[in-house]
Amino acid sequence: MKNFILNLSVFAAAAILFLSCAGLSKVTKSGDPELIYSTALKLYKAEKWNRASDMFEACRGYYIGSEREDSLAFFCARSKYKNRDYHQASTELDEFRRKFGRSIFIEDAEGMYSMCQYYLSPAPTRDQTLTAQAIVSLQDFITRYPNSTRVKAFNELIEELTVRLHDKNFINAYTYYKIGKYKSAVIAFKNALKNYDNTAHREQIMYYIVVSNYRLAHNSIKEKQADRYLAMLDSYYSYLEEYPTSKHLKELNRYCKEAKDFIDKNKESEQSAN
Repeated sequence: MKNFILNLSVFAAAAILFLSCAGLSKVTKSGDPELIYSTALKLYKAEKWNRASDMFEACRGYYIGSEREDSLAFFCARSKYKNRDYHQASTELDEFRRKFGRSIFIEDAEGMYSMCQYYLSPAPTRDQTLTAQAIVSLQDFITRYPNSTRVKAFNELIEELTVRLHDKNFINAYTYYKIGKYKSAVIAFKNALKNYDNTAHREQIMYYIVVSNYRLAHNSIKEKQADRYLAMLDSYYSYLEEYPTSKHLKELNRYCKEAKDFIDKNKESEQSAN
């Protein structure tokens, strides 16, 4: 047992020496591409991703045009991916799939590229351009490799990212509502429904359309109130049809009564004037 522990200690010490910065620098400066490459592979297998990436970079120039060129490019990009450098990994994997379309690594490279896009997708409060790009990338992978073992997981990621887009649409519209720009809020909420009809926010959106229409009408000058109350009633009846038992009905019924009362009085005034 003591010998076993001693051997482990010796191995650990050797590994630390091997992976030391000074040792790697010496290997890199050796000018021996095979030594650099074999060292890079050892670091790669040891999951020393950052150092492996540096070593692969150091010997790539020696193998341009050789049979080893695509594997070096792949291992280098994968090292960056595993090191969570998704920006750089994405760039290198995109270059790889364009340059080495027939490589044995192409499916793995395109799968990792799609995952980079997923990891780069921001929270719903930020711009969602990258999220839309990630969805397209994942869908493209599924189309290209329908029998891949990644398909189920990628479909789940697409659903997750789609929800993120739904959330962003809702947040954008709600921001208009929150700051009192009710006309813009109505437009934004309607666009959110148009773009994502099956959103989990559907009831909330329809509710805020009614309330925004009400507040827009209530705060308008008299000449515009009748038309805006009519628009509010249209949205109210649409909401009522879909959510007849909603917890918001007491509130919305009050708005409905106010709208109808105004419209009735407005008609009476017009008739009297005539």
